[in-house]
Amino acid sequence: MRTFTDLAELVAAKGEHLGYSDWVTVTQDSIDTFADATGDHQWIHVDREKAAAGPFGGTIAHGFLTLSLLSAFSPMVWRLEKQPSMAINYGLNRVRFLQPVRSGARVRDGIQLTDTREVKNGMLLTFQHTVEIEGEERDALAAEGLSLIVP
Repeated sequence: MRTFTDLAELVAAKGEHLGYSDWVTVTQDSIDTFADATGDHQWIHVDREKAAAGPFGGTIAHGFLTLSLLSAFSPMVWRLEKQPSMAINYGLNRVRFLQPVRSGARVRDGIQLTDTREVKNGMLLTFQHTVEIEGEERDALAAEGLSLIVP
């Protein structure tokens, strides 16, 4: 966990790799819950028997489930001591699903602060997220995420 005194100190870290999140296990229960929440019940995610005979030897997480974990990973990597009035998910510039995450796999996020820009309401930060799969050479996901920090 990297702690910054305030927003100015975080902005000064532009270009730096901020660290890695904890390892998080992607369980079949979380995959099933995500399927229920989104209505995406494709067999590759939820049908254990059919998926066992499929291309990955078992069920895999939805790509959007892996992407949604970025919200949980960031607070594991960095925080501001002086809390802003708001921190808003501002969107994504680029997302690539590089390899499926199998049920039961552990993933973590490496985060780099790549850009900072002052905007009308605060500071727009760009983070490069790289989600790794434990024991795998290829990453699961690469995404450029935007956060608006309102002081």
